[in-house]
Amino acid sequence: MAPIISIRNLTKIYSNGFQALKGIDLDVEKGEILALLGPNGAGKTTMISIVCGIANPSGGTVLVGGHDVVKDFRATRSMIGLVPQELTTDQFETVWNTVSFSRGLHGKKANPAHIEKVLRDLSLWDKKDNTLRQLSGGMKRRVLIAKALSHEPEILFLDEPTAGVDVALRKDMWHVVEKLREAGVTIILTTHYIEEAEEIADRVGVINGGELLLVEDKTALMAKLGRKQLILELTEPLEELPASFAGNGLALTAGGNRLTYEFDAENDQESIAALLTRLAEHNIHFKDLSTQQSSLEDIFVALVGGAK
Repeated sequence: MAPIISIRNLTKIYSNGFQALKGIDLDVEKGEILALLGPNGAGKTTMISIVCGIANPSGGTVLVGGHDVVKDFRATRSMIGLVPQELTTDQFETVWNTVSFSRGLHGKKANPAHIEKVLRDLSLWDKKDNTLRQLSGGMKRRVLIAKALSHEPEILFLDEPTAGVDVALRKDMWHVVEKLREAGVTIILTTHYIEEAEEIADRVGVINGGELLLVEDKTALMAKLGRKQLILELTEPLEELPASFAGNGLALTAGGNRLTYEFDAENDQESIAALLTRLAEHNIHFKDLSTQQSSLEDIFVALVGGAK
């Protein structure tokens, strides 16, 4: 099956000469959740703007559902819902009218049942008659999502959807995203919250300096690039490690009460057994053993740091 979004050699150069995107290649499969991570100015929002038809590319092609986003703008835009970073809403309009009007803007016939479902799914039903200025920032962000879903898009872009939202509301919105995926909606989100990508994404892409450093299945990425740490709580503290242990990734920490050893989970199992044997031979004993997996945040920092 062809990808629902196909991006080839996408570039964007602004009039001042700044190159925001540098030859981006990306395929997004129907029904997946893709998280795009990157620091401010990395090119995430620029890429989304081009796919959504808000900005024009300087070069390359973008196909959405097989349609070119420049040549077949109407066809591609009708397939896409966009939740922008900014809270752009009419403060004196009601929630119901705002979401219903957005559906009409996309050329869809009125469908009160669908609008009601969207508002209920986003816990906005009891606010339907409130004006936007009466809502909290988190509720206004939910209204933006409702507007983006009003015309029943096949693809939903969430640009920093939980920025400024409290933790409880953020988790609630993750649940909404998961329900959308179950309904077959393809979701691409940009986020500063690494745990957001770790929680809900199928694949993770890392953008920095206008370049897509990688796109990979989240679990495979953490298995490939993540490191594990073996932590040994010592029975008795050590003043220093024997010289024969130098340079093998073993470190003495916690005032001499702990040994830590970084290893590759797939390839270093035998070396761990050998290490434990050597420690016993040097009369170094431990009372507790645990392991710790590198997080997606560790991987992200390593990738972006290495690309500078």
